[in-house]
Amino acid sequence: MDHVSATSGPAPQAPDTQAPPLAAPDAGPARSRLFYQSRQRRPMLDRALGVYLWDITGKRYLDGSSGAMVSNIGHSDPVVLEAMRAQMEKSTFGYRLHFENAPAEALADLVADVSPPGMDRVFFVSGGSEAVESGLKLARQYAVAIGQASRFKVISRFPSYHGATLGALAITGYTTMTAPFAPMMREMPKIPAPTCYLDRDGLTMEARGRRYADMLEAEILRQGPETVLAFIMEPVGGASTGALVAPDSYYPRIRDICDRHGVLLIHDEVMCGVGRTGRFLAGDHWGLTPDMIALSKGFAAGYAPLGALIAPDAMVETVMDHGGFDHGHTYAGNPLACAAGLAVLSETMRRDLPGNAARVGALLKARLEGLMDRFPFIGDVRGRGLLLALELVADRETMEPLPPDLMAGARVVDWAYELGLIVYWRRTRGGCRGDHIMVCPPLILTEDQIDEIVDPLTDALAALSRHLGP
Repeated sequence: MDHVSATSGPAPQAPDTQAPPLAAPDAGPARSRLFYQSRQRRPMLDRALGVYLWDITGKRYLDGSSGAMVSNIGHSDPVVLEAMRAQMEKSTFGYRLHFENAPAEALADLVADVSPPGMDRVFFVSGGSEAVESGLKLARQYAVAIGQASRFKVISRFPSYHGATLGALAITGYTTMTAPFAPMMREMPKIPAPTCYLDRDGLTMEARGRRYADMLEAEILRQGPETVLAFIMEPVGGASTGALVAPDSYYPRIRDICDRHGVLLIHDEVMCGVGRTGRFLAGDHWGLTPDMIALSKGFAAGYAPLGALIAPDAMVETVMDHGGFDHGHTYAGNPLACAAGLAVLSETMRRDLPGNAARVGALLKARLEGLMDRFPFIGDVRGRGLLLALELVADRETMEPLPPDLMAGARVVDWAYELGLIVYWRRTRGGCRGDHIMVCPPLILTEDQIDEIVDPLTDALAALSRHLGP
């Protein structure tokens, strides 16, 4: 369509590094009554279509991070909008204790159909934090129901991110997010994330993968196996580790360790699931079946707040026999949200967007790896499908991070934003040090649009290079 590819005047110039802004100029009202994470202001959004968004001045942006890795199917998809419109004409809310609804039932059936065998019961929520907490609570109630009430500890990884609520924060390994709330929650045990790319130990990657997996068994034994309820992990890392992929040897060993000690394995697929890595679930790359799966973000792709917990029938029925699942949310199974999710998931599978993510993601990753030849401060490029990241370092040989006060990731993101490209950054080393840039466009990205990501990103990285100096 012409209005998708139209630009809004001359292409912006490469950013000036003499006075690099860490926030875009205040393009909104003089005062907003909204508050969020900081005082940073951004332009007012006007419309969005496909992989693009426009502000009210007509400037176009390519959504190179799918928002916060959410808009998997792109913006304003006509099939999804029509499904939502049709549902709005019937009902927008029906409380789960009063009515069942067809969109929720159909979506649960489809989720079970595309999940690993045996993962056939679905609990709907409004977002990723709720999906993770639902998994923790189901795991605990299951342990009580089978006479293992001593199990309550949930081991996770550091760094990691599993949600912003207090329960999800307790299993999150991201110091800047968790430290202020430590007195308010019971923090859970952590093991190191498999950051094998940082190791300088002479081992092969496969040996490193086994070594990191064995850290789980050591922690289970240290805590006492009879007290450990579950281990939760992202099969492919999200924003806390910058699309981290462990060696192949890691994944089956984790499954074996959990089985050996009766520990439930929970896959947090909130960010990496629903096709983003090139398979429906990131865990599918290794043929793994966890005991529970948490989904959100790309599950409804930003069209409505929606997430899901997927669990085996036997686990759910055991809990039901013991008095029921003591947990719930007002908007669980909301018919409008589920209509959106059903349309998103149906289109994702019908159009083979996981396959497109694999094909286009491989091309995009190769282009990002090519940037390492020009910019020595890119220490690593990693990820699967269209969940990709590049890590910025002071020294590629030692992988020493850039100084935190340089705010290198934030600068690159803001310079790219000036050029009409939206990407995402986070701190790699537990939230305190290190910088990585997430490049995660919608799964509908075409090969022809790769230049629209790589060219402005290259200009932003060149601006950082000039800022760093010789």
